[in-house]
Amino acid sequence: MNSFRRFFVATAAALAVVLTGSLPAPVAAADVIVVPPGNQFERQPRVDKGSRALTAMGGGSFKTKYDKVYKLLASDPNLIGGIKKVASIYGIDPIHIIGAIVGEHTYNIDTYDTLQTYYVKAMQYVSNDSLVFANRGDTAAELFARPQFARCNQFNTNYEVWDCRQTTWEDVFMGRFVDGRRYPRDRLHRVYFGPAFAGQTFGFGQLSPVAALAVTDIVNRKAGLPLLSIDDAPEVYQNIMNPETSLHYVAANIRVSIDLYKSIAGFDISQNPGITATLYNLGNAATRARTLRAENAKRAKSGKPPLYPQENFYGWLVNDKEAELRKLL
Repeated sequence: MNSFRRFFVATAAALAVVLTGSLPAPVAAADVIVVPPGNQFERQPRVDKGSRALTAMGGGSFKTKYDKVYKLLASDPNLIGGIKKVASIYGIDPIHIIGAIVGEHTYNIDTYDTLQTYYVKAMQYVSNDSLVFANRGDTAAELFARPQFARCNQFNTNYEVWDCRQTTWEDVFMGRFVDGRRYPRDRLHRVYFGPAFAGQTFGFGQLSPVAALAVTDIVNRKAGLPLLSIDDAPEVYQNIMNPETSLHYVAANIRVSIDLYKSIAGFDISQNPGITATLYNLGNAATRARTLRAENAKRAKSGKPPLYPQENFYGWLVNDKEAELRKLL
């Protein structure tokens, strides 16, 4: 098994941490390792089959999608100004926001040709009272009230609560029979937070409702935007479809990933936009940080050097294009 896969495959020790809920002590500042800019892999890791399928269905290529989102960013100085402003609010280098946006729209859904289209679509969600976070009559609130999710209440941050909910979903419910009911073999945000007619990720930056809900407390505190709730799906969709507000949720997710990797795994990833882009793409930064910490604890006992956070195909592109992307700023 190569080092890339080892980073993302949970070890037995990491699973024990996740399942028992025992929380590691914060890493001392003196022990934090700075991850330098650039890729660890000489060649791009294999692109996810879902990304390949999406691009094939659209009749384009990764290059044409990259060129399209780059052109949109380059042609809108107000947008770049907004990205810089939001980045300063959350204390991050704006290249991290650029990287997340470019990665999403290269490997996920194409950008629209203008931001105005996003504003128009955002308004379509405002008064749509039929939107509910649910699956076959079972609301997300009812799902999380089940005893299997009780352990998630131990966490002090909203992000880690949501991270735990997603991990619990994958470990206990996804594709399994639970209490006489079979649950779909798909990710939480696709089952409970993605109406079929609307897709699963939305807006400029391709946020899922779960990603926005996980950082709504931070966005509320930093920018004064309303606290989002799973009981008000239209407001969640409106905020992640509106380019002005969606940037805050993108930035907050990146800020959280940087903070968690420093405090849990002992790595400062703030200088490597490919790593933050990878975590933006994959989510569950808290669980991944604990997995990496557990793996490195095992390696230390064996006299091996620590395994660094590593980029996936999405983050690899961001690092490979960093110099070009910085020209946008």
